[in-house]
Amino acid sequence: MTTVGALSHPPRSDSGSVTLFLVISVVGLLALVGLVVDGGAKVRAVQRADTLAAEAGRAGGQAINVPAAITGDAPTVHARAAVAAAQDYLIRNGVNGTVNVTDAGRTLIVTVTSTTETIFLGIIGINSMTVHGHAQVTLVRGVTGADT
Repeated sequence: MTTVGALSHPPRSDSGSVTLFLVISVVGLLALVGLVVDGGAKVRAVQRADTLAAEAGRAGGQAINVPAAITGDAPTVHARAAVAAAQDYLIRNGVNGTVNVTDAGRTLIVTVTSTTETIFLGIIGINSMTVHGHAQVTLVRGVTGADT
């Protein structure tokens, strides 16, 4: 009695199929880890840019128009001094940015541009990411809020 099928053909070799699967899986996992690590770095860089913009706005907000404040007028900043103080803060922290004084000297708008280096995305040619931060600082009198 002869058996047909199993004994008539030699078994196929599966050598190499596990290696190919492993290589594809490792590449996919490295890409995923890279996105998580570099995505987290971008989030931190945006938070830092927003914080620097807010702090620069606070630094500029210290340049108040003293004669107007003494007479009881609405609080305003000396525009040139406020922009200079905010720009100085940005320069000392190593970032570029713009500072605008609006609302007749009552509001400072600060925009910061910064870059962060990548770790894993450099493998595919993305060596840095540019991020932007923004802050708007409004001068108020006392602790009750803005005057109308």
